[in-house]
Amino acid sequence: MTINRKTASLFSLRISIFLVMFMWTIDKLINPAHATKVYQKFYGINLGGSAGDMLLTVLAVAELLLLTGFLLGVKRRITYGAVLILHGVSTLSSWQQYANPFEGPNLLFFAAWPMLAACFVLYLYRDEDQLLTIAKLR
Repeated sequence: MTINRKTASLFSLRISIFLVMFMWTIDKLINPAHATKVYQKFYGINLGGSAGDMLLTVLAVAELLLLTGFLLGVKRRITYGAVLILHGVSTLSSWQQYANPFEGPNLLFFAAWPMLAACFVLYLYRDEDQLLTIAKLR
């Protein structure tokens, strides 16, 4: 396979999306108190207590498995689609921050939109994203 502009672009999207989502996932493992606040504020889900911490750990491990598949290009329709949906839900759940962009750090939330577009582009071109994927290594 030749590494042309499209190949390099799709690969860079996959790596950068993975990096952002990986850091959010690791946050659930190393800072469950922060993740609990995020779930409460943006999704209206109360994950307090040890049961909540256990659920966050289970979610984080499931996300790590999904993200590993995404990074390696495994079952791209499923993994790329799941990443698109997860990030879409995350982006849309922040609607209050978009309504008040100049309060606190709310302006930073607008960075979610280009990443959502990147997830969408990668999903649309998933069959052409072959660089360093399991499918290509076989």
